[in-house]
Amino acid sequence: MDISLQNHRSYLHKHVSHLPTPALVLSKPIMEQNIKRLLDDVSELRISFRPHVKTLKSIEVTRMMLDYGKHRKIVASTICEIEGALPLVQEGILDECLYGIPITENALSRLVPIAQSLKILLLIDSVQQVEFLEEYVTRHDEIKKWEIFIKIDVGSCRAGVAAGSLDLSRLIQRAEASPAVSIYGIYCHAGHSYSCRTQQSVESVLEAEISGVLQASQLVSLGKRSLVLSIGSTPAAHSIRSISNKLPRGIALELHAGNFPTNDLQQVSTAVVEEKQQAVRVLADVCSVYPERNEALVNAGAIALSRETSAVPGFGRVVDKPDWHIVRLSQEHGILGIPVDREYKDNKNVLQDFHVNDKVFLYCQHSCITAAAFHVYYVVDESDVVCDTWVPWKGW
Repeated sequence: MDISLQNHRSYLHKHVSHLPTPALVLSKPIMEQNIKRLLDDVSELRISFRPHVKTLKSIEVTRMMLDYGKHRKIVASTICEIEGALPLVQEGILDECLYGIPITENALSRLVPIAQSLKILLLIDSVQQVEFLEEYVTRHDEIKKWEIFIKIDVGSCRAGVAAGSLDLSRLIQRAEASPAVSIYGIYCHAGHSYSCRTQQSVESVLEAEISGVLQASQLVSLGKRSLVLSIGSTPAAHSIRSISNKLPRGIALELHAGNFPTNDLQQVSTAVVEEKQQAVRVLADVCSVYPERNEALVNAGAIALSRETSAVPGFGRVVDKPDWHIVRLSQEHGILGIPVDREYKDNKNVLQDFHVNDKVFLYCQHSCITAAAFHVYYVVDESDVVCDTWVPWKGW
């Protein structure tokens, strides 16, 4: 069993230097500031908000993202996340959840009992899913009609039917004619915004999202109740205020985002997030130093950091020595070095900066994937003293 999972509460009120490594350290003040910033934006813009629970997968941060009941709906990509959030239904602050993966029978059989206490919306991007739902409801009595979001693709080439395509028109027509589904809204997620490198390019992606859901909504027959048009990603969420004058009026616009409480180097690379807004750090030990190649070894490898990349070189960066990056990694080994293209490469000496048994803080490239590797989050205050420990939901 993971040592943190066994003993995590014993580290309360201790400085992070006492933690077992590798450890995921979460700055509560930074996270609270990140969440407040986005909640203030959606409040001022008077749009709906649906946080994605994929990043920290914990009941504590989900409460915060919902603003303790001011917002009452979430999106989740695993059944485990939905099950983990169910206590919030009992607390009276959660009413609705979108299952954010195109629906299959395997998932539906697990969602049916959950739907008895929490409203479940489904994601559809294929006529085959409509046909499957029709066949399913004829064999089961629990639920005879599902409310659905039509998922459109506005450029990320992940889930979704292409915006403006004939397939989209056919899908909407098929869904409208089906006795098994009712169209709740149009949903898109611009995951490709993570590759943006300027504020202007993020805004362009966000405008394309708005255009895509508006265009798709015009294909839904008149007489339908008001559609919810759901857009977003964390870069888009950080930019929503900047295009407020372009937001459509008189429609039910909804923003969704998940990474925003923590941020990471990928978000910093988009130029809409500052380094100081990163709430996640990975604490690791320096296990060895290699002066002959000017590198050091830490005990945080691909499992702890992931193999995600961004405009920031490598697979992570030392927080207080930003010249040093994780330049290579294997399963449990991370190699600290200087990226080969750096002009200062020959002026840095590993023996001056690192020693065996040093503890180093690393910024990660993608906090969602990094967080998924850890069984416990050590939540710290401004002084890096552990003020709480959170156990995330694990599995699918």
